[in-house]
Amino acid sequence: MNALDKINRELSTTQVIALGFLSAILIGAVILSLPVSSADGTFTPFVDSLFTSATSVCVTGLVVVTTATHWSLFGKIIIIILIQLGGLGIISFTTGIMMVIGRRITLRDRMLLEDALNLDTLTGLVKFLRRVFKGTFIVESMGALGYSFVFIPEYGFIRGIWYSVFHSISAFCNAGIDILGENSFVPYVLNPWINIVTMCLIVAGSIGFIVWWDITANVKKLASHEYTLKMALRRLHLHSKISIITTLCLIFGGAVFIFILEYNNTATIGNMGIAGKIMASLFQSVVLRTAGFMTFSQAGLRSTTVLVCLFLMFIGGSSIGTAGGIKTTTFALLFLSTRATIKGQPHIVVFNKTIPHKTVQKALAVTFVSLLVLILATFVLQIAEGGLLLDAAFETTSAIATVGLSRDFTASLNFAGKLIIIICMYLGRIGPISMAIFFNRQQGNNIYCSYPHEDITVG
Repeated sequence: MNALDKINRELSTTQVIALGFLSAILIGAVILSLPVSSADGTFTPFVDSLFTSATSVCVTGLVVVTTATHWSLFGKIIIIILIQLGGLGIISFTTGIMMVIGRRITLRDRMLLEDALNLDTLTGLVKFLRRVFKGTFIVESMGALGYSFVFIPEYGFIRGIWYSVFHSISAFCNAGIDILGENSFVPYVLNPWINIVTMCLIVAGSIGFIVWWDITANVKKLASHEYTLKMALRRLHLHSKISIITTLCLIFGGAVFIFILEYNNTATIGNMGIAGKIMASLFQSVVLRTAGFMTFSQAGLRSTTVLVCLFLMFIGGSSIGTAGGIKTTTFALLFLSTRATIKGQPHIVVFNKTIPHKTVQKALAVTFVSLLVLILATFVLQIAEGGLLLDAAFETTSAIATVGLSRDFTASLNFAGKLIIIICMYLGRIGPISMAIFFNRQQGNNIYCSYPHEDITVG
């Protein structure tokens, strides 16, 4: 056994995933720093190329240079490859390549996939991965087709197709990186087609692959008349029901808050008609699912609206998808646990199903660690950059939740600020819990004992 094999065997699957993302970021940074990657043919400062690589692999969308003008065609191709790689996951993408070249998928590969996709079983993983790649290709192709109806007439055939493909991948992977210019999607704020296509892609990517297949399977049963509509809805798995309901509540609830709070704000949606205000508010609520496109300036948001945005960004999308945040199911579990406690119920029961206590504990741990990392990152960034605390909180939340929206803060970051946001994006992509496990070399060696119970007073 050589040294590399020995190291590989000693690393846990979580550590391999963390190192996989880190390796992709570093390789991407080196390539993007080369003259061939920049529009003017000069070297890009390594910290800027590292930031761009990190925001691409971590599908965040924060940028320190304008993507449309700073990077050459080659650089933009590298960026979209990194986005696709980060959206699907390093392990998923690598395993997919192994499948294409005919290499056998070992038990260790399956264990890596299980962790990468956040699943709890090794059964059918390869089949699941095939469906993920197939579904991704179909949805991104449909998105590109949708964009082409606007971009081809506006930019010409070749450039229009390129724009359509780039933004479809970026939207589905919840990256939010665009090549339209400094104003992102602001010129299309009142274009219903662009808004609808973008929102559909973001939701499709953020809802999670498991929900896809669950809905698809039940729709097929419904189409073949095996199920009635009521049966199809009832047969959805509990994960799908909670993900869908929570996503809809957050999207439409967020849109209502944004509409009301920004109604008369001329710096955002105040000058639009009613239809435009509704569409812009809905788009803003959807992109807060962790895709950083914008149709109006984030710097103009009122402080109360920023608080709503922080809340929605922190939650993010659903599990086993392309979005970040603590996830909709995590938030739903915290809500359901609180409701059960208020009602004096010993267990969480929803849709006639009891959720295991260990799942609730995991939700609490994920939320607490994420909140702790967020507070610490905001504190450090505020010290490094100064400015308004609300802007620093918005920036760090956007980075950790891999959203990509900014209140005109990213472009002015100094060297230390850029490094802080890079770390935030990386932690947000692999997860604070995964990072904690990464440094734990004693996994599997713990001895658990049962001790006498003693209660304490809370509240």
